[in-house]
Formats: sequence, C-alpha cells, structure tokens
Amino acid sequence: MNLPLSGTLHAVLFDMDGTLVDTEELWLDVVEEVTARHGGTLGAQGREAVLGRSVEDTAELLYGSLGVPRARLADELGRGFSDSLAGGAVPRPGALALLAALRAESVPTALVSASPRAVVRQIAGSLDGHGFDAVFGAEDTPRTKPAPDPYLAAAARLGADPARCVAVEDTPTGVASAEAAGCVVLAVPSVQPIAPGPGRTVLTDLTRADVGLLRSMVREAASEAG
Repeated sequence: MNLPLSGTLHAVLFDMDGTLVDTEELWLDVVEEVTARHGGTLGAQGREAVLGRSVEDTAELLYGSLGVPRARLADELGRGFSDSLAGGAVPRPGALALLAALRAESVPTALVSASPRAVVRQIAGSLDGHGFDAVFGAEDTPRTKPAPDPYLAAAARLGADPARCVAVEDTPTGVASAEAAGCVVLAVPSVQPIAPGPGRTVLTDLTRADVGLLRSMVREAASEAG
C-alpha cells in the first residue's frame, strides 16, 4: 500500500461502539441487566467505568462487587451484547458519509474496537460496502483499550505512522488508548463528555467531519511536533 509522505494523512482508525454505530446505550443496558441478575446495582459511576471497555475488563469490574466467576460474567455480557445487535445497529449521524468520502479518496481505514471479535465482524459486515482495510476486536491484541495496543496494531497493519493517523473515538477510554499510541484524535462524545486538548479535536457528531478536516488535523499536529 503506497502511503502519503510525512505530514499528511496516512489512515483513519475508527472506534465502533458509539462512534460509527449507536450501541453504547445497548451495551450499558446489557451490563445493567447482568448486574441486576446477580443482585447488584450498576449506578452512575459503574456506567461511566464500563463505557469503552472490553467484555473481559467489564467482567473484572463486576466481579469485585458481585463475586460471580469472571468467565461466567464475560460469557453473559458477550452473549447479551451480541443478542442485542441481532437486528443490526443504527449508524451514528455522518458516519456512513465520512466512510464513503474516505474510500472515494483512497484513504486507508481500520475498525478498532474493544468489543468481542465476533461482534465487531457482525457490525463490520453491515458497513462492508464502505470497506475497512483492517478490523480489530478485543481478542486481536495482547491488551485492549485504554492500552495503546489496538491502535498501534491497526497502524502497523496499514503500514502507517500512528502520528499521521486520525483515531475517531467517543469515550475517554478510547481517547486514552489512541493518544497513548500517538494518534491524532477526533472525539465525538456519545455518553460521556470529552474536553478538547493538544492533538485532539471534539465535534458533536460526524456530520461536521470531512476528509479535509482530518488532513488539516494531521498537518497541524505535525507542525506542532516540529
């Protein structure tokens, strides 16, 4: 794959849940249902803690208060989330248009999610007409978000410099992962607020994003880095 020179956009790496498709509330509902099934209450802090987290990380968090075996919790969470998506997922505003624009300009893209691989491929299939050059689920790297591993792996798969990639995220957990990998970040918060910061642009949704904006974000980051 022939990539642009340094200082230009190499690739765009998309989170899935809450970023491309409207699934964060579905995930929270599943976590609350599993928690209640075992006699617990998730609460506001618990809801914040599980956003953007993998099934395994969420099971670990719930284990501390529920005492139910982690493997059982992970199985219930994974099956519940997959079942909730059986009818498909609704794309977030502007998501499909941005994917189409990137494909039209031959900008490589990857789907980078903390959801189980089976769920990621299930959703990727519904967006397949827009094409991803790489797809990563929670099991595809040694660590998942908020560790940088998923974004580093996606950039490596595309032969791209992470600093010349824009990662599109909707949660603080995902933003932490992308920034730890050295990516420029476009944040489109779905449930929790995200503040602007160095190398980070925040929009209300993807209807305001286009290829020109993503390219300018990378140029600005490269200029600031010297």
